[in-house]
Amino acid sequence: MQVEALGVEEALGVKALGVKALGYVGVSAADLGDWRTYGTKHLGFQVVDRAKGSLAFRMDDRAQRVIVERDRARHDPNRGVKFMGWEVADASALDRIAGSIERAGLRVEHARRALAEERRVKDLIVLADPLGSRVELFHGAEVLSDPFSPGRNISGFRTGPLGLGHVVMTGERIRPAVEFYRTVLGFRLSDYYERPFPARFLHVNARHHSLAFIETGKTAVHHLNVELMSFDDVGQGLDLALTEKGRLAVSLGRHAGDYMTSFYTHTPSGFMVEYGWGGKAIDPDTWVATERAIGPSLWGHERSWLPPEKRAEALALRLRNAEAGERRPVQVMEGNYELTPGVCPWWDSVKRPMAHGGSE
Repeated sequence: MQVEALGVEEALGVKALGVKALGYVGVSAADLGDWRTYGTKHLGFQVVDRAKGSLAFRMDDRAQRVIVERDRARHDPNRGVKFMGWEVADASALDRIAGSIERAGLRVEHARRALAEERRVKDLIVLADPLGSRVELFHGAEVLSDPFSPGRNISGFRTGPLGLGHVVMTGERIRPAVEFYRTVLGFRLSDYYERPFPARFLHVNARHHSLAFIETGKTAVHHLNVELMSFDDVGQGLDLALTEKGRLAVSLGRHAGDYMTSFYTHTPSGFMVEYGWGGKAIDPDTWVATERAIGPSLWGHERSWLPPEKRAEALALRLRNAEAGERRPVQVMEGNYELTPGVCPWWDSVKRPMAHGGSE
């Protein structure tokens, strides 16, 4: 990419247009039964029965977060996610962003009332991004009074103002897509790296990234991320994944960008879900993007989907991180931790640089 300069959005005259969070995603599946089992047993989603050809899942007080549609005829396991729903504050914000899209010379469609009802929102607009992904921008998501009832015993998901989680896309050339989301929709760059593959991470709120792109040689959905409230939810999910041959896609590890500890599983639709805990929050108003020279992960995250030479390169980066003593503070929420007693002068000397995030 040409420009990773700090404050590039301001340099281009781009201002935040009001995209608040990733609100929902739609998934294409050949078999709804597989998704029902996977979504409840492995992810802990609450299933919501829908029409014969689809089902939906809850993750919180929203009526739905993940929508699965049967698509036997056109199902493409390399794409998986059919649409992404990005939330804006209200009707005026939706009008503003529609105007920005039209001024960029792109086609935007105001959705019919029936589609808004199906998505359980007040209103939405629809367009395609440069990778051909269907983008839906909406406001007024339906909130239910009935409490969320998880499909397995978990503490819950970290959603709220941060949204559902994040989506990562792959592409042969990611620059046009990155520029579209930054210059047209007002997303902002969080950080980026070049090895073992080029990657760009974008944020719209305090979540480190809600959308990312990696350059791998093909256009597809790479993974959907969900963040758990408890670290033990993640560990128990890993145990469940290991009971099924071929379910685990990426081993347990910790990311160097958002500090999330996670593993990945294969979904019935061909893409992956990252199941994680401990993502850091940023201040979108003051955040400065930098190059992440230490690569994707501090440790772990053996990526079975990478070709052998790239897996070797990723491992070399992680081993270099270990040799350099790269460390990052654990990200915890109030009430979700206890201080360990004990005094260690050596540890006191080690933790001082860690308090500042370590070296990038």
